[in-house]
Amino acid sequence: MRNLFIIMSISLFWFFVLDDVKADSDSFGKTYFKGGYKEINKALQESKDHFERNIALPTQLPPIPFTHSMGRFSDSEGLENDKLEIMFINKDLPQNHYAIVIQPIEYALRIKEEKIDQEFKLEDGNQSIYTTTVFLGFNLLVFEKDGLQYILSIDKRNSDKVTKEVLINIANSIK
Repeated sequence: MRNLFIIMSISLFWFFVLDDVKADSDSFGKTYFKGGYKEINKALQESKDHFERNIALPTQLPPIPFTHSMGRFSDSEGLENDKLEIMFINKDLPQNHYAIVIQPIEYALRIKEEKIDQEFKLEDGNQSIYTTTVFLGFNLLVFEKDGLQYILSIDKRNSDKVTKEVLINIANSIK
């Protein structure tokens, strides 16, 4: 049920927001800010305050160009869907879309075994899961660190530049 909610949320977001973005390219960033996105550091601070814990972010990015970066802390009814979302996009290259979702492990996205392509051990000893089939159009690296689940997602159209190894290096940059 939770996975269905996440998939529906992403689908609705892309349907409504990208439709607006195409209609008025001058307001590209404004459209996202109207949807609750803000500067990453502000969303990060809201998340830290809400979850009452430090949240470390990766120090590396995928090796593709981005024109916009933003974050959003979602505080829904109850705790189940509370999460920090960070997005990097390129207004001229829609395939350059990279996102980080961070949420408490108690409410983590559960991935069925048949959806797991590979598992890797990160430098800190934590296991990570790489999947290309959970979300249509995106490859994911999912792992836990300090009581939080991290989901790194990259548009599949960049699979040749942002490989699973690149995502693992990004995950390993979280200190």
